Amino acid sequence: MIPTFTTMSEQIQAGGRKRIAVANAQDKDVLLSIDQAAQLGLAEPLLIGEPQAITDLLQQLDIAHDKYEIIAAPDEVEACHTAIRLIREKKADAVMKGLVSTSIILRAILNKESGIRAGSLLSHIGLFFVEQLGRFLIVTDAAMTISPDLEKKRGILNNAVAAARLLGLEEPKVACVCAVEKVNPDMPATLDAAELVRLNREGDIRNCLVGGPLALDNSLFPEAAKIKKITDPVAGKADILLMPNIEAGNICYKMLAFLCQSSAAGLVLGAGAPVILTSRSDNEATKLNSIILALYLSAGTKQMAIEGEQ
Repeated sequence: MIPTFTTMSEQIQAGGRKRIAVANAQDKDVLLSIDQAAQLGLAEPLLIGEPQAITDLLQQLDIAHDKYEIIAAPDEVEACHTAIRLIREKKADAVMKGLVSTSIILRAILNKESGIRAGSLLSHIGLFFVEQLGRFLIVTDAAMTISPDLEKKRGILNNAVAAARLLGLEEPKVACVCAVEKVNPDMPATLDAAELVRLNREGDIRNCLVGGPLALDNSLFPEAAKIKKITDPVAGKADILLMPNIEAGNICYKMLAFLCQSSAAGLVLGAGAPVILTSRSDNEATKLNSIILALYLSAGTKQMAIEGEQ
């Protein structure tokens, strides 16, 4: 079972504060959430940006202006490059997007000479505690890859599986979500699903069990799978929903976060460190949960690296 955000928080606290490089930190919601994480003993914020603007905003928010380290950067581009440099120099454990466009911070991450790209592509996961299921669920990709082809879906899947394993799922079950449960040549997503299942069964996609094509209902609810006589071993038991495109992923993410009011966190994977890209519409709890998830995965990645060196 994936640990709760409270359990993750307690484990982070036990390991000491982790450093978060906040790129262009002069943003109200970001400063409030990072300050909350610091008060909980989770984070040591490194606030990068225009010092006076950051100081003024801290004072407006009744946060002591000398409470955190402020690193000067003349503009948002330099702020992003500074945040990434701190990761490369192992002076920070995670990156958080401040008052800067996503495209700018992504360019800094993906820079061939100075970036921190680690995998074949960057992808987004949403982690939700779904009350109707009584457990956590990962949704991917809701924010990064617009129209993934088969190879990109494979990369998105691998990123999500790696995160799920760090969260304690030894062999996560991945449902390739489509509109129908049968392969239809007129529906490319079903063809991709069948191919991903084949690659998984033949050992080219490892450390997980892939099923599909599956509709959303029979991906998650055993009774729905039973009614349709679906015998796929993932049916009704999915831990990860691999969505067919960004529209479906984004709609599913927003439905869970806003209509179902599920406890949530969002993160970008595939870089050399977790990247926290929160939306302005995310509530404070989601922002804090995203910080917690980032630090928890960062600690798990470092522990695996240490074990690999022994």
